[in-house]
Amino acid sequence: MQPTCTRWANPTRREIGRQGIATALAAYYGDHMASSHRICSATVDGGREITTSVLTQADWVDIAIPLATDHDRFAPAMAHPAALTGALTDDMASRAAQRLAEIRLLGIRLVDMPLYRLLSVDLGNNAISGTLGLTQFADYALTADLLESELLDALAWDCLADLPLRDVYLPDLASVLDLPGRLCVGGVVALCAIARPASRLRGPADYVLLVQERSGSVLNAARRLSVIPNGFHQPMTDVRADAQLGGTLRREMEEELFGRADIDNTMSGDRWADPMHPSRLSEPMRWLDEHPDRCRMECTGFGINLVSGNFEFAGLVVIDDEEFWHQYGSMIEGNWESAGLRQFSSLDRDPAVAAGPKLGARRPGRRAGPRRRHPDVRAAGRSGRADGRAAEPGGVTGSDSDAVSRHAGRRPSEAGAPGAAGFRSVLRRPPPGTTAWFS
Repeated sequence: MQPTCTRWANPTRREIGRQGIATALAAYYGDHMASSHRICSATVDGGREITTSVLTQADWVDIAIPLATDHDRFAPAMAHPAALTGALTDDMASRAAQRLAEIRLLGIRLVDMPLYRLLSVDLGNNAISGTLGLTQFADYALTADLLESELLDALAWDCLADLPLRDVYLPDLASVLDLPGRLCVGGVVALCAIARPASRLRGPADYVLLVQERSGSVLNAARRLSVIPNGFHQPMTDVRADAQLGGTLRREMEEELFGRADIDNTMSGDRWADPMHPSRLSEPMRWLDEHPDRCRMECTGFGINLVSGNFEFAGLVVIDDEEFWHQYGSMIEGNWESAGLRQFSSLDRDPAVAAGPKLGARRPGRRAGPRRRHPDVRAAGRSGRADGRAAEPGGVTGSDSDAVSRHAGRRPSEAGAPGAAGFRSVLRRPPPGTTAWFS
């Protein structure tokens, strides 16, 4: 493959919008119309309909499962699942070789670390349970992950009838749902909302919503917008304990928000027996552990992303005490996976504003009020939902950045507070069933 081909393909793929991808996949998997499963879609502000690439069902969405030990019950399989075998076709080998060339020419970082592989899942009784196997990242990156680039190239060249890899790996809905029979990896993606005090420059008290532009050095969703934290579900040093989704979310917060490069296994490996030992935690994470009533982590939805067949758990992280932002807001920074962070306000309504500034920039606003906590936000928040979207995992196109504003809302305050409506219900979320795939 010529280097110019690789350099052309990467930016051209980024021009393909979410709606085009979703429409193509809905047409390919037309058999979902006769199934209890459905492709997630919603009508949002102004009557605009948004369709995602996420396959879900009724009991996988509109949930609020706490990511705590009593509710977070994933466990490794007692017996190691049979390895997936099969001869590589010429198309598979060609795509795998192209992927390796792109990694080399574009300077993409790839480290072959273990990943959890989903074998079964159950979201009943307000708990997440199921079994997980293990695989290696390279096995995924050179097989199932190639479905994304094949689809984007087909859309760019207007040749959707020619999808030879998808015809082998995920030819129909039955193969998508056959979790033990295929390689199904994925992760958790969360919208992080942090309470902020009123500001003389910014205006009234609000929640700051953090979004990253993913670096060109990442293998998945490069240069796209994504909520943060997000990451593949993978073990660190304890395969059983690390199977909990909450553990992955806490690790990603440390790595992607609080600057802990020592737990980034693409850089340092797993040299410590307990990377998340209390004595090793960052100062912001230690504060959250010492004040467990100030932070809430929930799973708000589950689905299978048809782009590459990944499982995706949508999440919500809410820090209700604005003292956290006062003390640690200046310590929040992206890692190498991020080309930049942007902040949005829960008060934003105008899409032009929501497309907005990089982290650190301020918008003019009304005069500041006194700093205060809003305990009623946490108590009332169980009635609704506001989430971030994962794309392979974690990303939306830049042209869809205005969708972040559709989650915007108001914090309870003395003047005009929604009060018992709760934080998530006032974030102007899409209707039930849309969860994490619309930011």
